[in-house]
Amino acid sequence: MDTGLAKPAVNATGTPESAWRRRKDAWEHLGYILSELVRVVGNGSGEPETLVQEAGKLIGLIAAIEPYWATPGISYFNEMVAALEADDYDRAMEKVYLVNQTFRSQTQYIEPDTLHAEDEENEPTARFTPVVEVLMVDNGRVEEIEGFKQEMLDQRRSSDEFTYNLVVVPSVEDALVALMINPTIQTCVLTPRFELHTRQKLSTALHGYISAQMGGMFSSGKQVDLLLDLERLVERLRPEVAVYLVAGVALESLARELTGRFRRIFSRNDGMDLHLSIIGEILSRYETPFFNALQRHARRPGGVFHAMPISRAGSVQNSPWARDLVDFYGINLLLAETSATSGGLDSLLDPHGSIREAHELAARAFGSHRTYFVTNGTSTANKIVHQSILAPGDIVLVDRNCHKSHHYSLVLAGAHVKYLEAYPLQEHAIYGAVPLREIKKALLELRGAGKLHKVKMITLTNCTFDGIIYDPRRVMEECLAIKPDLVFLWDEAWYAFAGFHPIYRKRTAMAAARGLEADLSTAQHRRRYEEQVRQLPEPGTHEDPANDEAWLNARLIPDPQVTRLRIYATQSTHKTLTSLRQGSMIHVHDQDFASRNANSFREAYMTHTSTSPNYQILASLDIGRRQVELEGYALVQRQVDLALSISKAIARHDLLRKYFRVLDSSDLIPEQFRTSRNTNPVRDGLAAWDQAWDTDEFVVDPSRLTLDISRTGVDGDTFKHSYLMDGHAIQVNKTSRTSVLLMTNIGTNRSAVAYLIEVLIKIANELERQRRLDGRDAYPAQPTAQPQVPLPDFSHFAPAFDGGAQSGDMRRAYYLTYDDPATTFYHSPAIRERIAAGQEVVSAAFVTPYPPGFPVLVPGQVISLPILDYMDALDTREIHGYHRQYGYQVFTPEALALVEQDKRG
Repeated sequence: MDTGLAKPAVNATGTPESAWRRRKDAWEHLGYILSELVRVVGNGSGEPETLVQEAGKLIGLIAAIEPYWATPGISYFNEMVAALEADDYDRAMEKVYLVNQTFRSQTQYIEPDTLHAEDEENEPTARFTPVVEVLMVDNGRVEEIEGFKQEMLDQRRSSDEFTYNLVVVPSVEDALVALMINPTIQTCVLTPRFELHTRQKLSTALHGYISAQMGGMFSSGKQVDLLLDLERLVERLRPEVAVYLVAGVALESLARELTGRFRRIFSRNDGMDLHLSIIGEILSRYETPFFNALQRHARRPGGVFHAMPISRAGSVQNSPWARDLVDFYGINLLLAETSATSGGLDSLLDPHGSIREAHELAARAFGSHRTYFVTNGTSTANKIVHQSILAPGDIVLVDRNCHKSHHYSLVLAGAHVKYLEAYPLQEHAIYGAVPLREIKKALLELRGAGKLHKVKMITLTNCTFDGIIYDPRRVMEECLAIKPDLVFLWDEAWYAFAGFHPIYRKRTAMAAARGLEADLSTAQHRRRYEEQVRQLPEPGTHEDPANDEAWLNARLIPDPQVTRLRIYATQSTHKTLTSLRQGSMIHVHDQDFASRNANSFREAYMTHTSTSPNYQILASLDIGRRQVELEGYALVQRQVDLALSISKAIARHDLLRKYFRVLDSSDLIPEQFRTSRNTNPVRDGLAAWDQAWDTDEFVVDPSRLTLDISRTGVDGDTFKHSYLMDGHAIQVNKTSRTSVLLMTNIGTNRSAVAYLIEVLIKIANELERQRRLDGRDAYPAQPTAQPQVPLPDFSHFAPAFDGGAQSGDMRRAYYLTYDDPATTFYHSPAIRERIAAGQEVVSAAFVTPYPPGFPVLVPGQVISLPILDYMDALDTREIHGYHRQYGYQVFTPEALALVEQDKRG
């Protein structure tokens, strides 16, 4: 057989996310083609030429990708091709069948022992031993490399908890391709023998991305510098991958020059030590101290003379009335229920053992100085951080559209709130994010008013509910140029997964903090700052703020001598990574933590953390950390690719695109915030994605899909409940009046995506049928959803609760409601009458409709007509703080007058 081996560009789409799927699909499709060939040739009927040509195309695709995988690898692939070229279709089909039997898990772990089974009658055994791949960069003699590979593989033992195989590439570019498209690589072994450029044909997008990563590197002719540049590239793209160096000569000299960059340096005769290092490093990531301790506790016999009758299933195991709890949840859950904090377990409130170790491993994984587990959600995590930083009277800048937990936190802390407005997307009834210019303007106004010294903190949501992502590093740089000791709280409740992908990672709080810290220490940053000092005018004043415009227009640079990095991130691990409900984390990158915040953080943690935390949640956080350190990159790749496949399916299906459209960057981010001007950078390839995320002020999380349903004539809430949930058991995240939010996550699979597309087609067909029955056109020319009411801005705080510089004292307003009779209730018409009569009506409560899920009114805020218009038009089922029978809770004029009199003294 002439396979006609083509040389397609590796991963022609230019996105590493599709490599796993294209490779798996190609092998599976090839298996089908070969089975057809065997049937046709065996029957002596039909024309096999078409099948042979199709097989040749698939072989060309696999040939371009397989060199970057160890298993089955290019040698096994060539054996299969040789069988085909000898017209031995049965043998070729058998080899392809064995490969396809090993594509078992989401991250494509492969059990290599099944690939070389000599006994053709035996089926591949169902083993689930984790298998990883080790990337080796070596351009030496083939015989020497093969000998070293065999020496390494001979070190493996059946008692090893996992196994590994080596994939060897000759160049830097090949190494980067392998790291990007092969997520099973967990370790990298470098040698001094490598080329810079690949001999493979890469796609334009992939080659552009790799060239950009290599830019400014590998210019030195010194071997040591080249090795360091390659190590830095591996660290940048896949920081979880351990890097070892194997050198043949001058080992001691290299060790002196490269100390601190490589995990360890070996000679070529140290195969055993290298093997043990690979095994030991991966096992260190596999370790789950608290989960292991909890398992050991559950397996020990013992007696409970303490709290919790349900512990060890004591109160339910033999009860005819409660035994079904054991049947449903299983005995292990109840064996792990305990109040013990000793015997291998630990105290969450004062960890010194397994929980402390789990915290330290999580800090390593997420790149923080310190990490803390939280067992009652990110709402509590936010309260802990706010209370640890803020004191009554401090000013805090807050995105008005942030989660309600921040607003309640600020009531508890007693800080004065200055709200920041996000840009509105009126057409879609969605708020975006807060422009950097607005943040800088607020800080400059406070500086001009002489209040900057009272500003302690800024709180922003990254990414927003709808997937709008900030550039945290730029925000922090420019804010610190105005207020060098400003504390940042990044609410990354929906963004915990982002630290495990090279493009996502750079827009996380912890990665931005590390990069900024490194940059502040360089001579280049000092020179840039000194140049800024020469060019920028002196700050404006409250009376003459003219110079503020120059500061607003400049790309501000913080003073490295006085800037202190104090950065916190809260993450809902349970929302986007593996964890039981309410499992969250607090990540800390605070240069002053030990000297300024350790005690207050501990007290805040004590205040809000239960003395009886749920051990199952803690164990799941430990497991979730382990998982993302070992397969996070693969899982995030998968979730992005599946989201992209949904978008493409909707855009390419004639019926679906009549009724549905996935909003892109041009819909969700105004043009002035998109330097790249790219409307869908992920779709356009890796280089375009990377460029947009490097330059644009805001970007859209590609795994969050805002589905525009305005052409269906159905509002978002009805579509969510009646069409998706009730009709087909499809859960979606949130809605607006014209959209529903879909999001893929690390648990999403291809079957779920296929089901979603199938359901959307059924809905579209039903809409078509209904329109015909109603005598209308089958397809509306324009969106038919109800007209939008403009999204309201924050009005202002009433004078009684004015904290100065447009900030407000919500704490005072909140606790004023405890006085009787300080408040009353009015429905919208009565409030409108009072506004028309020139009265200010002031909210006494948080009013939070779901959606959008943030307070439209807060205590002390003046109720405006646009807010009433917006609330009157809402048809959501759930509005917290609004009493349908009584209306809005507002302050009486007498109560407000007493507060103002008290303020005047």
